[in-house]
Amino acid sequence: MKSYTEYLWFNTPERFQIINITDKVQEIVTKSKIKEGFALVSAMHTSSSVYVSDDESGLKRDFQDFLDVLLPPDPKRYKHQHGADSNGDAHLRSILIHHESIVPVTNGKLDLGPWQQIFYGEFDGRRKIIGE
Repeated sequence: MKSYTEYLWFNTPERFQIINITDKVQEIVTKSKIKEGFALVSAMHTSSSVYVSDDESGLKRDFQDFLDVLLPPDPKRYKHQHGADSNGDAHLRSILIHHESIVPVTNGKLDLGPWQQIFYGEFDGRRKIIGE
């Protein structure tokens, strides 16, 4: 069985950002020369996720509104503290949405439904460095 690994990096200027990564994942599948199998797409960060959904702006906004109601980005609400940051909501969002998706590959192509796309969800972007 063949396998292939490649890493993607994202700079997100917003704290909450959704990025369509379908084309990048397809490029990697093509590069791998794997014709039949699965692509494991995993966010290797504890405050982000990977999921499959429809690429529609209203749905993306609904997604953010849903998460804001369920897990408000209020630093005083969460016990988790990471340095000067309070990003407990981002960690819980990652757990709720999940950090990975497994997508079938058929004849060298991602085997997604008609409207399905692969997304990277960042819930704690816009990191900064502070100090003297």
